[in-house]
Amino acid sequence: MRLHDLKPNPGAKHRRKRVGRGPGSGHGKTSTRGHKGQRARAGGSIRVGFEGGQMPLIRRLPKRGFNNARHATVYIPVNVAALNRFEDGTVVTSQLLREAGLANGPGDGVKILGHGELSRKLTVQVQAFSASARAKIEQAGGTCEIVPDQRVVKKED
Repeated sequence: MRLHDLKPNPGAKHRRKRVGRGPGSGHGKTSTRGHKGQRARAGGSIRVGFEGGQMPLIRRLPKRGFNNARHATVYIPVNVAALNRFEDGTVVTSQLLREAGLANGPGDGVKILGHGELSRKLTVQVQAFSASARAKIEQAGGTCEIVPDQRVVKKED
């Protein structure tokens, strides 16, 4: 097999649909838009959930009850194997994890999870630990300290 013998699998590549190129193309005249109506016109698009002026389903349904999700604590997960990038004796905080690019996005804090192995002696100060992560950090000679929640939200530009 040589480089010039390579080709994509049958059916993997499709021709682009070219509409409005005459009757022989099969996509001429109305160019797949049907006859008249809002969707046949230029700029004639409707928003998601619009039902032609009828009261939309989302507004017809009652909004009652309690949802616990809006009060949930959301932790950013970081595996214990990722902590090997820090030197021995480092005090690892959630701020340090953010600067290292290990904890990204909004959340109420960082939680260390136990996937992987740890070969460094570290002092880890974050908001939560899994039981296996705590065991691995302490087995490596480090310490685990729980600090209060540090809610992090996305910055408004």
